[in-house]
Amino acid sequence: MSSITQKLTQKQQRFVDEYIISGNATQSYKKAGYSAKKDTIAASEASKLLRNPKVQAELERRNAEIQSQKTMDMKEVMERLAAMARGETTEETVTNKGEVFETATKNSDKLKALELIGKRFGAWTDKKEINGSLDIEIGVGNYDDED
Repeated sequence: MSSITQKLTQKQQRFVDEYIISGNATQSYKKAGYSAKKDTIAASEASKLLRNPKVQAELERRNAEIQSQKTMDMKEVMERLAAMARGETTEETVTNKGEVFETATKNSDKLKALELIGKRFGAWTDKKEINGSLDIEIGVGNYDDED
């Protein structure tokens, strides 16, 4: 547990947990166990809680953690492509009867993975030959003269 998380009260931590789930500060404030007789008071207090530096820091930390779990970095992409190209992956195939079974990765998918890896490392470059003249005449004029 980080030092920021340790500084949060139990209700603040519950508020952060609920806010991550719903994105609704007033609802999160109530679910965290804070008492408010009116929704307007709960909304106002929840807004204050969102401005609390410790709560803000914990929300930022948690959101960054969630985001990093959702995204794939280039290393992971290359590892998955390499596994596919080597035939280390399988695919689920469904029969007409609805049965699901594992099959080896198709050769076309292996080839595509190899192609993408090759492109990443510049093994294949498309070169275009262009012929022609690049002579361009640029007219010179007196655009600043007032005539």
